[in-house]
Amino acid sequence: MDNQRQDSVYSLKMKAGKRRTYFFDVRKTKGEDYYLTLTESTKKMNGEGYERHKIFLYKEDFNRFLDYFQDAVNHVKTELLPDYDFDEFNRYDEYDQGEDYGKDNPENPDSRKGNYFQSSEDNNKEDDMSW
Repeated sequence: MDNQRQDSVYSLKMKAGKRRTYFFDVRKTKGEDYYLTLTESTKKMNGEGYERHKIFLYKEDFNRFLDYFQDAVNHVKTELLPDYDFDEFNRYDEYDQGEDYGKDNPENPDSRKGNYFQSSEDNNKEDDMSW
């Protein structure tokens, strides 16, 4: 296992279409501190590999990041697209894997209503995690 994978202590994977996946990883520093990495992985149009974009988020920025993120999302929902039904994205498409993911399933502690999440154990099975 490489060093990049060793410092990950918690991971979630969210499928977002046929070509896009988001990874939420809690990582541990050598100094016993924690931070988040948010990764967008998009399958390249030619089908050869993935393009990745990362954001590193440190604990001192968690609260402000969430506040600003929520403000931006609320602005889109209430000011720019007030008549749009954002719940339409809570559906399941052919790219969703596993019938129980994203549903309120007591058998699956990593499920979240309306979204597709996988835990750290499931992430290791994904081809696009080999980076």
